[in-house]
Amino acid sequence: MIAGINRGVACTLPLSRAQASALTAGDMVLLSGVLYTARDAAHKRFMALLDRGEALPFPLEGACIYYAGPAPARDGQIIGSAGPTTSYRMDAYTPRLLELGLRCMIGKGDRSDAVTAAMKKVSAVYFAALGGAGALLASRVTSSETIAFPDLGAEAVRRLTVHDFPAVTAIDGRGNNLYTLGPERYAALG
Repeated sequence: MIAGINRGVACTLPLSRAQASALTAGDMVLLSGVLYTARDAAHKRFMALLDRGEALPFPLEGACIYYAGPAPARDGQIIGSAGPTTSYRMDAYTPRLLELGLRCMIGKGDRSDAVTAAMKKVSAVYFAALGGAGALLASRVTSSETIAFPDLGAEAVRRLTVHDFPAVTAIDGRGNNLYTLGPERYAALG
């Protein structure tokens, strides 16, 4: 265990500014509440809506976007496999959404300097979910509803309710980045 990492910090979604500000890069979290799935195609449509002065399909204030395109549910399932997608594909859109109240994002991989700077400005956080664990993550979903862009299939925007959804605080609201800090801490051990 790396010193300074908390295990299993419970967070309720939507995430308040106080909750986001209390998190530190490296904190393992268990998220419960409502989050929204959206990938690149949905983000492009979000920008078009905003450019036309129209509302997004969900309230952004305190919201959490999970960069995922869940697989179709099999009989008896709420949702199919729901692993994270690579986050940098949303980096061009993220600063604008953060300015409008987005508080957290979940995905995999590092974010750009522009996204990190925008996160610091509003005390937002970026959580990393474990790639390749889509079945485990789907088991934490208690309800799923398509709320926008059904023509996008798996990439439609969904409203998910989750319970104890596991993730790691990869970038905190102060700009501390686990993708940088982790290798530095590891190098210091040797």
